Amino acid sequence: MLRVLAFLLFATPVVAADISGRASVVDGDTIEISGERIRLNGVDAPESRQTCTDAVGREYRCGKDAAFALDEFLAASRPTICVALGKDRYKRVIADCQRADGASVNSWLVANGWALDWVKYSKGRYASEQLSAKADRLGIWRGEFQLPCEFRAKGGKAKC
Repeated sequence: MLRVLAFLLFATPVVAADISGRASVVDGDTIEISGERIRLNGVDAPESRQTCTDAVGREYRCGKDAAFALDEFLAASRPTICVALGKDRYKRVIADCQRADGASVNSWLVANGWALDWVKYSKGRYASEQLSAKADRLGIWRGEFQLPCEFRAKGGKAKC
């Protein structure tokens, strides 16, 4: 009996606690709350140093613009509440986050063209938001861009 109780105690998955507070933007898909780095689940935004081209071919810092857009979005309804799903190889918490008003941060980024639906992790959860952003030429969809995961791989073809 004691063995069964010990097994159940240690085999039961631990439910991740919510992380809540004022979020600071690290980049377009990473925030920090109370010293905890949080990688937004299922989305991939341009890197801070990444550039894209707009509709007329002018280069702009799309990674910086994505981060600024995220910061404005989060500032409109605080605090940010994140449900932790695990950790990545960099020890960041992977999470689905929302603002105090209930708006999904992850979904908003994709719907406004500041991040891509990263199907490898999202399983297509944000596909409709991405289709709409692309059709409306929002955010990075207003011109040309390299996939953020390819940019991180130093221009090589990464398996995104």
